[in-house]
Amino acid sequence: MQPLHILLAEGNPHLRSLLCWHLQQAGHQVWAAETLRQAKTLLQHQPIHLLILDAELSNRGGLQLCRWAHRQYDLLILLLSHRGSEADIIAGLEAGADDYLTKPFSMQLLDAHLLALARRRQRHIPPTFLQYGDLKIDLVQRRVALAGEGIDLTPQEFSLLMVLVQADGDPVSRLELLERAWPDSTDNPRTVDTHILSLRKKLERDPRQPSLIHTVRNVGYCFGLSPPLLQEQKTLSAAAGDSGSGPQRQRRGVAASGKAPTKE
Repeated sequence: MQPLHILLAEGNPHLRSLLCWHLQQAGHQVWAAETLRQAKTLLQHQPIHLLILDAELSNRGGLQLCRWAHRQYDLLILLLSHRGSEADIIAGLEAGADDYLTKPFSMQLLDAHLLALARRRQRHIPPTFLQYGDLKIDLVQRRVALAGEGIDLTPQEFSLLMVLVQADGDPVSRLELLERAWPDSTDNPRTVDTHILSLRKKLERDPRQPSLIHTVRNVGYCFGLSPPLLQEQKTLSAAAGDSGSGPQRQRRGVAASGKAPTKE
């Protein structure tokens, strides 16, 4: 098994120390967190392959973190829990966990679960970066470059950009952007406008005429090299698709040359 970048979010200090030592002895690179805040900060700044998460972390807040991490990052999640009922296991898997391990457990059983998860990861290795014209997004290091020049984005700006990119050209409302990019935020959804303006200043050649981050009137924003279709056009295309005739809907996020964004 190839070494993994593992984030261990465990509330029990003795178990956390033991697991860290065991995982490091196996050759993995390990970051440890004892609170939800620490775990989120590490996820935002480190290239994590596997999140080993205590479901009872911060008074059962582990499930909330599991849902958030599952939406935000392309990683594997192993839930650890004292609760082993069928209902608890189902709740954990529905929250986004890839595997579930009931405490107490042996190190041999943990290793078997890690090996199974590692095999799954090797079968589906995610792209390391996305390319949109001159814009390159490094998904591992969470960095952005424009025409080969590094662009300094805040963690909040990068999270917002990733939510837009993951929508694959579909418009996303301000409220949804706020909830998905910063789930713990209590800001007004209009705060998103300020961050969008900042992103445009950093990523667009002409922020007044954006070519990447587009405003969709009465909806929110979308991301892609092609301008967004008008709502009326989308409605007509959807209706035509239901009837089995009519023009096909143009795929967004594809350059005018017809080439899709590069993934490696």
